[in-house]
Amino acid sequence: MDHPVTPALGAELFPSGRLRAGINHSNFLLVRPGSPHGAPQGIAPDLALELARRLGVPVEYASFDGAGKLADAVASAAVDVGLLASEAERANVIEFSSAYLELPVTYLVQAGSPIRSIADVDAKGMRIAVSARSAYDLYLTRTLKHAKLVRAAGIPASYALFAAQQLDAVAGLKPGLLAEAQKHPGARVLDGQFTAVQQSIGVPKGRAAAAAYVRDFVEDVKRSGLVARLVERHRVSGVNVAPPA
Repeated sequence: MDHPVTPALGAELFPSGRLRAGINHSNFLLVRPGSPHGAPQGIAPDLALELARRLGVPVEYASFDGAGKLADAVASAAVDVGLLASEAERANVIEFSSAYLELPVTYLVQAGSPIRSIADVDAKGMRIAVSARSAYDLYLTRTLKHAKLVRAAGIPASYALFAAQQLDAVAGLKPGLLAEAQKHPGARVLDGQFTAVQQSIGVPKGRAAAAAYVRDFVEDVKRSGLVARLVERHRVSGVNVAPPA
């Protein structure tokens, strides 16, 4: 990666002299469950730490309990970078790198459900629990024709809503749904995926130098094998290193 850290870049990417990195604690694949706020552990915090190391500045973590809140913080420049999923709606207010990881998304359905495939879910009368303002909530909001979304504040809350209201399905990251299915005898995770969440690094709109730097950084950490090593180090299963942009 041949991208010099100039004063102009610093003014955009770490104006306070520290890299303020926003982390979504609700994403259990990228942040270890139970990680302390301010000192998180996981793939996303480690990538932020590596970015700060290359910039030659300390990292300062800002912790959020949902992707929507993190997206707001990036858009408003309350943080310098946010490690979150790129999504068409968010791209209106955030400059994204390419993806460093792809996370498959599907549905969990109730025991005895007549639903057999992902296509069966989008039918009249179907109700789907979803984590509000997650990347897949935004995707389903655009693409569903008949089924109704029932939103909850975060991933665990969406699982609880699915169970409490006996909803037809809950949308979520496949590894999480496989774990949740163990708590509901007979519940099934549907084969395949309806989308893949593209985990990226975002900076506020209008910061062209910062955006160019993080794009180069993401391509470099994929090419060097760092992302793959972090996946192995944190023992995360069910995710894929994104292909080169």
